[in-house]
Amino acid sequence: MTRIGAPVDPVTAALGDLLGGLSGARVLDVGGGSGTRAVPLALAGCTVTVLDASIDALAILRRRAADAGVAESVVAVQADAEGVAGTVAPGSADLVLCHQLLEEIDDPAAVVGAVAQALVPGGVLSVLTAGRGAAVVAQARAGRPAEAAAILQDSDGRWGAGDPLRRRFDEESLRALLTGAGLVVESVTGSGAVAGLLAAGGTTAPRQWPADDSATADLERVLAAHPVFKELAPELHAVGRRPAD
Repeated sequence: MTRIGAPVDPVTAALGDLLGGLSGARVLDVGGGSGTRAVPLALAGCTVTVLDASIDALAILRRRAADAGVAESVVAVQADAEGVAGTVAPGSADLVLCHQLLEEIDDPAAVVGAVAQALVPGGVLSVLTAGRGAAVVAQARAGRPAEAAAILQDSDGRWGAGDPLRRRFDEESLRALLTGAGLVVESVTGSGAVAGLLAAGGTTAPRQWPADDSATADLERVLAAHPVFKELAPELHAVGRRPAD
């Protein structure tokens, strides 16, 4: 299968690599909303089921899929993430996406456990979620040292009752979540690592991007995999595989 999207987006590139050779792969996008991932995957030849609680988001998904000519390859299902076990048949997906979801839900361990069962043996889970390290840096730079320290020390990576997110992850806690569901963790990388590094240095944008934008993409890949700099990325991307029978 051809790589989906442009290589400057490391998550899109990773999904293309994961799906390479899987013609007609069955994808489950939990919390996939309006289809920003689902429609490109359908265009790449996948059959995609999007599970989301929002009627409005699913309506946008259907319109987007129709406009792209892939309406027959995209199925919209209204359900909460916690309803995966009762909605999706076990062993029915080659790839499951849980992107920008686990930081918002009550019980991420239960959801990850359910989606792990939805995978075929050898199937892959892709998780994209809020990172703890970048939030620490952001709060410190904003002049809120108490909140920065709280995020670092709190078991859920929150600064208090006013925090808009239910939790944030670091590599250790993300690996533990996936292994607890019986998955083999293949990688944990940073997403948006260049932006995270700039923020850590007190800069929101460079004076001038390189003329060849592939240099920025190369830097993103290096930082995303670095054991220190990945933790400064706004999001962490984890890939876990269900063991083959």
